[in-house]
Amino acid sequence: MELLRKWLGHPEDIYNLLRFKMGGYRAVMPRMDTDSLGCGLRTCYRYLNQTSRSFAAVIQALDGELRHAVCIFYLVLRALDTVEDDMSIPLDVKVPMLHEFHSHLYQPDWKYTESKEKDRQVLEDFPTISMEFRNLSKVYQDVISDICHKMGVGMAEFLEKKVDSQHEWDKYCHYVAGLVGIGLSRLFSASELEDSIVGQDTDLANSMGLFLQKTNIIRDYLEDQLEGREFWPREVWSRYAKKLSDLAKPENIDVAVQCLNELITNALHHVPDVLTYLSRLKNQSVFNFCAIPQVMAIATLAACYNNKQVFRGVVKIRKGQAVTLMMDATNIQAVKAIMYQYVEEIYQKIPSTDPSSNKTQQVIASIRAMSLPSSPMASRHHYSPIYLSCAMLLAALSWQYLSTLSKATEEYVQGGQN
Repeated sequence: MELLRKWLGHPEDIYNLLRFKMGGYRAVMPRMDTDSLGCGLRTCYRYLNQTSRSFAAVIQALDGELRHAVCIFYLVLRALDTVEDDMSIPLDVKVPMLHEFHSHLYQPDWKYTESKEKDRQVLEDFPTISMEFRNLSKVYQDVISDICHKMGVGMAEFLEKKVDSQHEWDKYCHYVAGLVGIGLSRLFSASELEDSIVGQDTDLANSMGLFLQKTNIIRDYLEDQLEGREFWPREVWSRYAKKLSDLAKPENIDVAVQCLNELITNALHHVPDVLTYLSRLKNQSVFNFCAIPQVMAIATLAACYNNKQVFRGVVKIRKGQAVTLMMDATNIQAVKAIMYQYVEEIYQKIPSTDPSSNKTQQVIASIRAMSLPSSPMASRHHYSPIYLSCAMLLAALSWQYLSTLSKATEEYVQGGQN
């Protein structure tokens, strides 16, 4: 009955979950025909679906040859990330592996069979991935190899290095996410589905990655603490506690939330770049691919802002809310309206005594200036009393069915928040 109570409080979730399940998702993620693919590519797409909950569907919805290039790009970086994550590999072995990993793309027989990680199949069958990499057009190969090289070097740099300053926080996020944004942008332009400026403007592409990565780092404070990982910058948290782990102590909850708010304010500075980047995109499949994670991120930050629960458990947006975002974020005006809605939500929660309150208000003002609603999307969450009554009745009659339905979409939706 808990599920029913949640939906009664948000009847639009019921409507959008039904709309998503009953075909609406095909507008965002049309089905890909894998029967026409060669054996190697079919294997790569199988690995994609096994290793990615959040990106597999939207990658497969991309147009033309770009779809294969992004699939291989993802798998190559997944293999690199698996090496970086594998704590069983000694540092004197791991560092050279990370530095040299890009060269294995041109070595048909190279593979690594000693990994203990859950995604080790992308290393054990790397020859299939590298073969399909070499089957791509050279313009795609050059991008993927270059980004893989730069990311491997960056990962090696931070293996034993703490994230101290805000500058180093930006640098770390650049290596693990900004470079992905830059690489994807170059692939978009190489496909000619997007103008050359999309791939050339690396600052905007970098901001796309940084906004997503910072959101993940902020939200995952407690999970990272439990796993012994620290990604919050010392320069910020040291003003609030002696150790980063101290923020999770109940007696420190007030200063912990202030630290959280400062980091969210930092992340919000990337939103104007995100909106400028998205406004340049012309291809619908590329727009959907880029916009969906960004609106998920702003909704997640709004849920985390000034929220003590970040230090006590997991903060996630509702599944129905996530489905709504996926289905709505299909044009720049809709995305601007979504951004406007969630920064307004943050604005309403700014405590007058928060040390970052002025900075938070300033960055929100800059986002408002770029995203003032100019279409009906601005009021897309207004529902009439008749609709609310019908939706509540539908919830009461069909909550068991919807419980089953929610499980069918849960993996994709939860993955979209990772």
